[in-house]
Amino acid sequence: MNKQFIAKRLIKLRGPRSREEVAEALGISVSALQMYENSQRVPRDDIKIKIARYYKRDVQQIFYQ
Repeated sequence: MNKQFIAKRLIKLRGPRSREEVAEALGISVSALQMYENSQRVPRDDIKIKIARYYKRDVQQIFYQ
C-alpha cells in the first residue's frame, strides 16, 4: 500500500471541501485526516470504509492501485 498514492487520491477527492467538513462527516479528527493526506498514516479498515462511502467510491478505488 503506497502512502503517497493514497494521500494524493484523498486530496483529489476532497476537492474544494475543507478538512474540517470532511473530518466531521467521517467522524474523525482533522489531525487524523491531515495525517492521511500528508502520507504520515494509512487509515484503519473501518475508516477506509467510511471514506469510501463518503466519496461514493469502492475501497479498492481509493486505497489500492
